[in-house]
This record gives sequence, structure tokens and C-alpha cells, in this order.
Amino acid sequence: MLYKFDGKQPIIETDTYVSELASIIGDVVIGHNCYIGHGVILRGDYGRIEIGDGTAVEEGVIVHAPPGDTNQIGNKVTIGHGAVIHGKRIGNHAVIGMGAVLSIWSEIGEWAIVAEGGVVKMRQIIPPKVVAAGNPVKIVREIRSKDEELWLRGKQRYIDLAKKYLDEGMEPVK
Repeated sequence: MLYKFDGKQPIIETDTYVSELASIIGDVVIGHNCYIGHGVILRGDYGRIEIGDGTAVEEGVIVHAPPGDTNQIGNKVTIGHGAVIHGKRIGNHAVIGMGAVLSIWSEIGEWAIVAEGGVVKMRQIIPPKVVAAGNPVKIVREIRSKDEELWLRGKQRYIDLAKKYLDEGMEPVK
């Protein structure tokens, strides 16, 4: 469901699937070819959320912006089920694992991976092309070419899934 708030309303670009079970509130801009899953909450109430092209925001994710600031999520980002995203920036092609928490004003570099359940502290910066894990996260290794290959396939899978939802829709079962 899309909601206007404080004079601002969500903008959704073409070929993007937004589940009718998601809540998209206020100052939110979502790019082309994105997947916004069931139960997602994007709260653009006291800050702005910008989501780049080809990004997948999986089921149960909560995204909020820092007060008076922008939470900028890049192109072809994957945000896993149940993650909480309250950061400032996620770079292109980054992966945020299921159940991860990105605290206020945190920043994630391009192609970085935050492991499942990882907690990125307030204002913590994760550089590009590393894997960070733990609570709080620490860099555990650099990403490898096989990581990039795996995640490129996964990102395309969600772009394809968004198209399938748009083409076929969901139908309630009685």
C-alpha cells in the first residue's frame, strides 16, 4: 500500500513490483526493475528513502531514514528477509544478509556483504568489496570473484521475479 504523508508521496518507477502487502510511506523513491516484497515497510516520514534500479528488498525488511537526511540504497542491492535498515548509504551491488541491522547513519560500500544477523553500529562505515560479520560487524575477508558471480545471479533472479509478479499478479485463495 502506498501512503501520502506530510505532503509527500512515494514515486515508483516502471517495471518495479511493490507487494500490496508492503507499506510505502511518504518521501520514498524506488527505481526501475525493483522487487519490494511482502511485509516490507519503507518509512519516508522524517527523512527520504531512495532505492536504485534493480534492487531487491525482501520480505519483512524495515527501512527508515535518519532524521532530516536521506537513506540512499544503490542499484542492484540485495536486502535480505527481516533486515532493519536505518543507515545513510548502501553502495551499488551490496548485499545485506537476512536479519542484519544497519544502525543510523551507517554506510556500506559497493559490493560489500553484511552477513546474516550482522549489526552495523551507528555511523560505522564498511568499505567496498569486503564481507563483514558479527555483532558489531568486523571485516572478515575481501569478497571474491565467485561472490560477485553468485550475487549477480541472485540479483537477476529478483528482477525476473518482480516481472513475473507484475505479469501474473497474486490471486487470493478462498
